[in-house]
Parts: sequence; structure tokens; C-alpha cells
Amino acid sequence: MASSSKMLEGKSIVVTGAGRGIGREIALLCAAEGAKVVVNDPGGAADGAGNNAAPAEEVVEEIRKRGGTAVANFETVAEAIPASKIIKQAVDSFGKLDGIVNNAGILRDAIFHRMSVEAFESVIKVHLMGSFYTSHAAARLYREQESGTFVHFTSTSGLIGNFGQANYAAAKLGIVGLSKSIALDMQRFNVTSNCVSPFAWSRLIGTIPTETEEEKARVARMQQMGPEKIAPICSFLLSDAAKDVTGQIFAVRMNEIFLMGQSRPIRSVHRAEGWTTKSLAEHGMPALKSSFYKLDRSADIFSWDAI
Repeated sequence: MASSSKMLEGKSIVVTGAGRGIGREIALLCAAEGAKVVVNDPGGAADGAGNNAAPAEEVVEEIRKRGGTAVANFETVAEAIPASKIIKQAVDSFGKLDGIVNNAGILRDAIFHRMSVEAFESVIKVHLMGSFYTSHAAARLYREQESGTFVHFTSTSGLIGNFGQANYAAAKLGIVGLSKSIALDMQRFNVTSNCVSPFAWSRLIGTIPTETEEEKARVARMQQMGPEKIAPICSFLLSDAAKDVTGQIFAVRMNEIFLMGQSRPIRSVHRAEGWTTKSLAEHGMPALKSSFYKLDRSADIFSWDAI
């Protein structure tokens, strides 16, 4: 491939959680598209326990074998100072930073009444706080150079809903708010911020319970969706071709890409004299009820097989 046709030629990119799964595929594709990549991954288990340098090092080795440029980073995104060191390494290694993919994540699923405080807080720390810490560390750099991209990972668990994922859903919907705020605040500096909601088989999805036949069937369907299908939208959003794309949410499922909706009013009721508890019960709520959202889960909305 001629270098002129590489969409990320000369760019410096950070990908968090890039040792395995979706993050690995993003790092490999970005490098193939000409980016210099910081491959961040502390190498913990799916629930965040432990650490292991091998996953990040193996991805770096793979990139170099293919003629690309990459360095490994083993910091956690779940604390502010280690997260800032990931950004510093990009600048120290490559002289600048052009894009961040906030992909790092853990899962600690449990039905709500059984979820521990620690399970809730640890998931929030990695997903939501981690996305904030890396983005915040890069924000001043982006402002000074008047350019930069953020790609954050959300989930239909937050956008739509799922059983047993209050921690994950809260973090993932929080990331949508974070991304939109960054897009609004930093638009004047030519900085873009978008969310990607992936459907893909990964190690984290492998932790989903498969006790019922329905759950087994759902996981079997997801196993057909390779993480490599998620990487192209990320490399596109990091490229100059996406300079006018900001504040959006994209879901990716096999070969389908969806532009997801954002919260807007759908129906209203008005009463000149104002509302009382009684009039709300008798008139207000019945008038709105036909437009109520059902307690849908992701699988109810995306009910057809991936194509």
C-alpha cells in the first residue's frame, strides 16, 4: 500500500485496553493505516484483577513485524496519575498526540440487589473515570495544537438496557455525557469527540452468564461477531476525513453501522393552572403513557441476526 493512501499517516494514537479483543484490533488497524500507536494494557483479568505485560507486548511485536511503529504501556486508566502517564508516553515517544481511543474496560456483572459497592465502584473507575482521566490529560495538549480526536466506548447496556449491569450501564451512559460535553467545550479548538457502541465477541462478553437457553443462544450469536469489525469506525473517527464528525454515537454490529439517537422530548402535556398530584394521576400520566418506553433490553431492540 502506498503511504499516501494510509488514512492515519504520521498520527500519534493511544489505544487503552489494547492488549486483547477490540482494543487489539483497533491498535493493529491504526498502525496499518500509518499511525504510531501507544498500546496500553495492564493485562488484568476480565474483572480487572492482576496484571501481565504480555498482552500489550505481543500487540507491539505484531505491529512491528508488519512494519509499523508502536510502544507498550502498562498503566491503569482507573487512577488519574497513571492515566496521565499514558498520554505522556505518547508525547515522549512520538513527539505529539493526535487521538485517543478509550476502550479499556472490565465487567463485574450482578443482579442489582446482590451487587457489591466494590463491584459498582471498580467498574465506574475503569470505564467512566478512566475515560475522563486520559481525556483530561490530553485536553490541554489538544487545545495548544488546536486539533485532536477522542473515541470513547459506550454500550447498548447503557443506551438501551440489560440485566445485571447497573455498574456497567451507569458508566457507559456517563461516557455519552462526557463525550458530548467534550465535543461542545472543545469544538472551538477543532477537537472531535464521539462514542462507539460495539457488538463483538470479546473476553468481556465471555463473562456474560449462559444459564438459560436464551442466554446461550445470544452468546452463540455474538461469537460470530469478530472484534475486527469494530476497528474501521475507530480508525475513521481518528482520521482527518472525520474532522466534521463530532458529538455522535455509532453502534457497530458485524457489517452494520447505526447512528444512535440521543435524548430529546417526544411528548408533552400542559395545564394552564399547573399540575397537582391528583391531576397528574388522572390526566397527565394517562396522556403520556402511550409514549412510555418499555423495559427493553439490547437484545429486544437488536432482535435480528447480525449481517
